[in-house]
Amino acid sequence: MTTPSIGRIVHYRSHGTPGGEYTPQCRAAIVTDAPRGDSDLIALAVFNPEGMFFNRYVPQSEEGQRGGTWHWPERTEESR
Repeated sequence: MTTPSIGRIVHYRSHGTPGGEYTPQCRAAIVTDAPRGDSDLIALAVFNPEGMFFNRYVPQSEEGQRGGTWHWPERTEESR
């Protein structure tokens, strides 16, 4: 696992809403604070179509499917 540093772009997986009005989605996010010590939690500024929010303790999810987690952006054919 590559350790994220401040300023890197990652994907944040939103939770969605309990009533299903909004489904879980991947959103662009910028790392605002990197892991310290034994922690693997990072702080993010998350960009949504409706606005921006900040989340201080976000765990990583390799699969990127769990809400409230971050993962590295998937690579596209052009970026390989």
